[in-house]
Amino acid sequence: MYIVCIQMTKKDNPVVLKVDLAGDTPVYRQIVDGLRTMLVAGAFAPGDRFPTVRQLAIDLAVNHNTVAEAYRLLASEGWLELKRHHGARVISRQQQTAKPAARADFLQRVRELAARAAADGLDKQAISRQLEALANELNGSKEAAS
Repeated sequence: MYIVCIQMTKKDNPVVLKVDLAGDTPVYRQIVDGLRTMLVAGAFAPGDRFPTVRQLAIDLAVNHNTVAEAYRLLASEGWLELKRHHGARVISRQQQTAKPAARADFLQRVRELAARAAADGLDKQAISRQLEALANELNGSKEAAS
């Protein structure tokens, strides 16, 4: 597993991106999911710059096309502005309107994730506490699960 600290414009706020090169999930998807999670959490502000594709590829020890695909997906979702030789810049993203099937799809994925966690040995109380902590985080509360 590679753990990479991405140096952003704000030197006092280093961001850690974890990528498992031996995992089942494609690396570009891990990059997209990791960065999207940070973007939603507010770890980056509009105007912050990501490393260039080449630099992040070197840092992660992956092909530059892998990073380029991840950046392209985030740009297509409205998170990034891409400019050649300048890396990617976080942009202000419009609030999205959920499609009708989004709620059912989300609920199904949460159920599958909870079932997988239970199958991996986590007790149901721990799963519940983590989901509650995530809900609090999304709602701006500072409470955390133990």
